[in-house]
Amino acid sequence: MQKKNKTSRHLVLYTLVIIVIFAALFVLNQSGSKKGSDNQALSESPVISGQPIAGKQDAKVSIVEFGDYKCPSCKAWGEQVWPQLKRDYVDTGVASFAYVNTLFHGDESRLAAQASETVYLYKPERFWDFHKALFDEQPQANHDERWVTESKVLEVAQAFIPDLDQETFREELSSTLIQAKLEQDQLLVNQFNIQQTPTIMINNRLIANPFDYESIRKAIEQEAE
Repeated sequence: MQKKNKTSRHLVLYTLVIIVIFAALFVLNQSGSKKGSDNQALSESPVISGQPIAGKQDAKVSIVEFGDYKCPSCKAWGEQVWPQLKRDYVDTGVASFAYVNTLFHGDESRLAAQASETVYLYKPERFWDFHKALFDEQPQANHDERWVTESKVLEVAQAFIPDLDQETFREELSSTLIQAKLEQDQLLVNQFNIQQTPTIMINNRLIANPFDYESIRKAIEQEAE
């Protein structure tokens, strides 16, 4: 009788273990199937007037990147995600794309942002060339190394603006107008409580994983309907 009870208890225990394992597998499966579905819908979209915009400015879908020229992940996003996003949706007129400076890495972030805003102010048609070239200058390793200097941003700017007045460029970097542009960006960063770069928004949808292209694609398709 005692042996039979012991066997019964073992069977109950084994059954419970199997149930727990199946429950855990179910939860993992559900989590995997919902990948990218935890994008957050906010009450409003970022106002991008006055920002550098690529693509059709009045497109129904607005893609906004909150980025930092010193951020390694932003460089990676620009190389891995942006080219396909540009081909699929920006070049086709489905969406516009705007970039908002997010100064998470101190003085170098600020100087890079000042330079980009100065280029956008005087040669807006060369902004995106400068934007990409400045990210290209970011070191592949040792990301904390100081590389954003006044001479570096001037060198990159001059590559696309041969007739650039160097003295005027230097003066504008810290001008009241450029500082006001950065303050406008900071207001957006604060408004949407941006905590990391890159942060990608599709209209009012905050993308959970900026490197999940399928999630970005679904958000754009839904907003374009």
